[in-house]
Amino acid sequence: MRVCVCLVLLSLILCASADIPGRRFVADAIGGARDMYRAYKDMREANYKGADKYFHARGNYDAARRGPGGAWAAKVISDAREFWQGGVSGRGAEDTRADQEANRWGRNGGDPNRYRPKGLPSKY
Repeated sequence: MRVCVCLVLLSLILCASADIPGRRFVADAIGGARDMYRAYKDMREANYKGADKYFHARGNYDAARRGPGGAWAAKVISDAREFWQGGVSGRGAEDTRADQEANRWGRNGGDPNRYRPKGLPSKY
């Protein structure tokens, strides 16, 4: 599985650096995936109760600002994560629904601070 992911990422990087149509979309998608990872990493680092939805919205917001490729990457990553979370982790449909609402809010340009909990360090 890890090898497949590496091959897909390598292919995207090569496409992004080549002079072909769709290059901007691919570059935006890669940047959007990095934005999503950064939000996830920050969420884990902050380990702040009630901040989950904020980081969902922020990752999607940052990724979508890159353009259609970033918005696409944010949607694919968010949907995959929520599919896993709802089906495998047992966190429940209500939590998945709330996460997806925050994902859509951020992806559609909504201010992620709508979900920011009081007391979350300003670093985030």
